[in-house]
Amino acid sequence: MIEHVYRRAAASPAVDAVVVATDDERVREAVEAFGGIAWMTRADHRSGTDRLAEVAASLSCDLVVNVQGDEPMFATEMIAEAVAPLADDPSIPMGTLCRRIEDPADLQNPNVVKVVTDRRGFALYFSRAAVPFARDAVEGLDPGRAFKHIGLYVYRRQFLLDFARLEPTPLEQAESLEQLRALEHGFRIRAVETSYDSIGVDTPADLERVRRLLAPGLHH
Repeated sequence: MIEHVYRRAAASPAVDAVVVATDDERVREAVEAFGGIAWMTRADHRSGTDRLAEVAASLSCDLVVNVQGDEPMFATEMIAEAVAPLADDPSIPMGTLCRRIEDPADLQNPNVVKVVTDRRGFALYFSRAAVPFARDAVEGLDPGRAFKHIGLYVYRRQFLLDFARLEPTPLEQAESLEQLRALEHGFRIRAVETSYDSIGVDTPADLERVRRLLAPGLHH
């Protein structure tokens, strides 16, 4: 799975290098076995963002892209989509992706994170709840106006280092969504709408689903 994510990320023209940040020797060995680059980090990080920041502190780049190792179905094109706004506007510190919700069941699924944006595409809020709530809609929410968050992030390197030093915030802890820390501290997050989708592997059932989807083209 990690090899699949690595190769998809490396295929993007928007990135100069791909590094796997991990504190697990088994991951490092797996990455180096297929010729990838792995960076061993401390084992006491509170989150993946903190781990990423440790690596970024030794880099000289302007932008850092965070692709989750458990997202083997992400499309290579998604990286360029997320990077574009930050490349065009130096004032944007952080970017991510969102996709219009098509399955009504996703609205009520707390594992599917929803995002609400302003008219310029900046995130107003992320939630595990069904937002925005349409008071007069029969189902309580108009699916055409609901977006799910896709956890691929782009950070300005210095912002990432500063962000990792901030203490967790009340909304972040309530929703268990780290990106809310940025909003609570007043930083903007550009959420780019994408037509691509991704499947995160959080359970054995997710893993089996991804294996079935990848099996025909596993070596491509």
